[in-house]
Amino acid sequence: MNGAHFHLVVNHLPLIFPLVGAIVLLTGVLSRSEAIKRTGYFVFILGSITTLLAMSSGEGAEEVVEEIKGISGKFIHEHEEKAELFALLSYGLGLLSLVSLWLSWKQKPLSKPASFVILICSFAVLFFAKQTGTSGGEIRHTEIRENSAATSDESHQ
Repeated sequence: MNGAHFHLVVNHLPLIFPLVGAIVLLTGVLSRSEAIKRTGYFVFILGSITTLLAMSSGEGAEEVVEEIKGISGKFIHEHEEKAELFALLSYGLGLLSLVSLWLSWKQKPLSKPASFVILICSFAVLFFAKQTGTSGGEIRHTEIRENSAATSDESHQ
């Protein structure tokens, strides 16, 4: 398994965990269940850990992919920039979730507002997860790039 293969194996996890975490946390907020909220926090923490894996494997993937004919360094650089921002936000969400998990466990008064803050933060992380995932896909999947239909139409004329 080379660096690109490993990156492909782990890079979807940091994108999926925030989505699952947001659904679980929203369910916990709506049902007023601390156990479900804690599960959501735990999912966000797992997401930040998997972000570490994806980020640590990115350089190895870049080395492999740069050698493939027809791959634009522009798309790799754009993905790398978006991934760095996403990673910082994911780590922040994981840290805030750890604090919120503790607040919930200790039944602190800040526990309830913390769940709303985490939920809002999770939506921001999801937005940047989508940006990062799409920019990564665009490296090899020309069909998802903007104006891909225009490019396709030009090649058939």
